[in-house]
Amino acid sequence: MSLQEKIYSDAKPGLNRLKTEIANELGLSNYDQIDKGNLTARQNGYVGGYMTKRLVEMAEQQLAGK
Repeated sequence: MSLQEKIYSDAKPGLNRLKTEIANELGLSNYDQIDKGNLTARQNGYVGGYMTKRLVEMAEQQLAGK
């Protein structure tokens, strides 16, 4: 297993929790169990977009020493 694969496998559970948390905030309950193909591209895009926004905010806070 490469270092990149190891890092991803370690981060995956946390990313899935973040995805579920954001989906719930957007009103998409049971997001981890529903068929994403039944959602609109906009709904799926919001989840990914807000995940990215939250991850960037977390990184900025760490870099700023907060």
